[in-house]
Amino acid sequence: MIDLDALERDLLGQIEQAGDEAALEALRVAALGKKGSVSELLKTLGAMTPDERRERGPLINGLRDRLQGAILAKRETLAEAALDARLAAERIDVTLPLREAPETRGRIHPISQVIEEITAIFSDLGFSVAEGPDIETDELNFTALNFPEGHPAREMHDTFFLRPDNFGKRKLLRTHTSPVQVRTMRAKQPPIRVIMPGRTYRHDSDQTHTPMFHQVEGLVIDRSANIANLKWVLESFCRAFFEVDSVTMRFRPSFFPFTEPSAEVDIQCSRKDGELRFGEGTDWLEVLGCGMVHPNVLRNGGLDPDQVQGFAFGMGIDRLAMLKYGMPDLRPFFEADVRWLDHYGFRPIDVPSLVGGLTG
Repeated sequence: MIDLDALERDLLGQIEQAGDEAALEALRVAALGKKGSVSELLKTLGAMTPDERRERGPLINGLRDRLQGAILAKRETLAEAALDARLAAERIDVTLPLREAPETRGRIHPISQVIEEITAIFSDLGFSVAEGPDIETDELNFTALNFPEGHPAREMHDTFFLRPDNFGKRKLLRTHTSPVQVRTMRAKQPPIRVIMPGRTYRHDSDQTHTPMFHQVEGLVIDRSANIANLKWVLESFCRAFFEVDSVTMRFRPSFFPFTEPSAEVDIQCSRKDGELRFGEGTDWLEVLGCGMVHPNVLRNGGLDPDQVQGFAFGMGIDRLAMLKYGMPDLRPFFEADVRWLDHYGFRPIDVPSLVGGLTG
C-alpha cells in the first residue's frame, strides 16, 4: 500500500521547487490529471471494502485537496514574481528629465525664423510678398534699375556671371532682390505694397560677408507715397522687429542708382558692457538703405513717373539676425553645424506673430 504521507511530502516539495507556471502545470497534470498519481489512487476506492473505503477515502481526498491548495498558492506566488520582474524591467525613473518630443527636437534656422518675423510685421502693415528667380538677366539686375554702363557693380569682381548663351548674352546670380521690384511693377498696377525676401550673391567673404546672403526689400508705389510714409513704415518695422517701445532713427544722404533721393538709415542704440540694445543710448548703428524710386526705374517698370511715385528700402536679413540674436560671425550661418543650430535655432512651434510675440 502506498505511503500517503511520503507521497504528499514528495509532491509538495516538487510544487515548492517549481520555477515557473509551465513547470507547475506539469506537476499538476502528473499528480491530479486523468492519469495522475493521486487520481489513480482515487480510482482504487471502488475496489475496496466499505471499511477500507471509509478509512482510505478521506485520506486520499484530503491529499488531493491539499495538493490543489498548494498548487493554487504556488501559482499566485509565481504570478506575483513575474509581475514584479516585468515592473522592474519596465521601470521608468520619473526623476530623470523629460525626453523632448519629436516635434520640438528639430530647430528652425535663424534665417528662416527672421524671414517669418519680417513677413509677419509687414503683413500687418498691409504688404504682400513677391518673389523672383535667383538667376537674372543683366537688364533686370542692372539696366532697368538705372545702373549706368561701366558701374562697378557690373564688374566680374563683384558679380557672379554665367556663361554666355547662344545669343552671346550672359545671365548672372542676382546681386540684390531689386529685380523683383521691376518684375512686380511690370506685372501689377498701382497701388503696390510688397516685400521681397530672398537669396542674393556677391564676390565677398569675411566675418560679416558671405558669397551668398539674404536680403529683403520693400516697395510702395501709388499716387501719394512720400518720404514721411517711408519714415513711418521703417520706424514701425524697427519697433516691432527689435521689440522695443520706441526707436530714434536718422536718415543720412546717400546714393543708390535706383532711388532719388537716397538715404542710409541709422538707429539709436547702446553698446554698454558689450551688449547691443536698441531704443536707448547715444550710439548709432546703420541698419538699412532706402529712398524714393527713381523716375527712370518707374519708366522701366512700365509706369508713368508723372502719375505715380513710390519709395523702396532694403536690408540684410543675415545682419538683422546677428543684431537681434547676438551672433558675432556670419559664416557659421552656412556651415551646417548641428551644435550651432541647437544653440541659435528656434523650435518649430515658435511661430512668429505680432499677437503672441515674435520670439515666442
